[in-house]
Order: sequence, then C-alpha cells, then structure tokens
Amino acid sequence: MVNLEQVTAERVQIFKTVRLRALKDSPRAFGSTYAEEAAFPDQAWVSRAMRWNGETGIGYVAMEDGAGCGIVGAFLDVQDAKLAHLVSMWTAPTHRQRGVGQLLVNAITDWATLRGAHTVRLMVVCVNETAISFYKRMGFVMTGRTEPYPNDPALIEYEMTHSLR
Repeated sequence: MVNLEQVTAERVQIFKTVRLRALKDSPRAFGSTYAEEAAFPDQAWVSRAMRWNGETGIGYVAMEDGAGCGIVGAFLDVQDAKLAHLVSMWTAPTHRQRGVGQLLVNAITDWATLRGAHTVRLMVVCVNETAISFYKRMGFVMTGRTEPYPNDPALIEYEMTHSLR
C-alpha cells in the first residue's frame, strides 16, 4: 500500500533519492536538472527539506514497501497567500496509473485549503501530454499563460490552475 510521508530534515535522504530519480527519469518535467541537483551539498538538501515545513511550503514522498515511488511539493505565493504553487510532481513509472499521482495532488490541495489558499497553480512543459491530461482529470484548467521552459528555449510551459472553492 502506498502512503505519504512529509519531507523533513529527518527524511532528507529519502527525499534526495526520490528527487534525483525523478530528474533522471523525467528530465523534461522539471525546471532543474539531474546534474545541477546531484551536485548539491547535503546541507542544501536539508535546507530545502526545512523550507517544506508545512507552514508556507510542504513536500511529500509517496512510499511503498520502504521505497519512494513519487514526490510532490507546494508553496504559498509570497505576494498572494491565497495562491499555492504545485511543484516537483513525479510518479515512478512502476506506479503510474495506480492512483499515486492523485494521492499526491490531493495531499497538496488539502494542505493548500488548510492554509487558506483559493487556487493551486502549476506549470507543465508543452510536450508532457500525459501530465497535461492527468492534471485536467484532476480539475486543473489551462489559463492561456505560457513561459519559456528553462532547460530548452525551444519549448514552453503552460500554466494550469485549480480552484479550491
């Protein structure tokens, strides 16, 4: 059975392992790269985990049988606390189409709702049709806003939002 564990400084090694695995598996799904993050010193991983403390940011690792099989994070917008940003979403290939993604997104929308957010926003790269379809099934809609994908200037990212009201 898959369960979610909050990313904490105590669980930083699990977080790091799953995040690096996600970057290797799906390099076009993130604004960062495996090479960049693999070079982070341990203290950078601890600092990142501490920022996901549950107050203004949160991170979850999906676990099954002691191994990470998914990850997601979110943070409240610094200028508009009614807006939460969903980031770092990934499900292991072995766990896709098994409800893990839904579990991760629902955890973020629940957290955002408890923090008083009215909207969850995310960015998804234009070539990730599977993720776009998944987010639409989860209630996200395209806003029409785009921005360049940081790792490949030939690609764009679409903004999608989900109303929590």
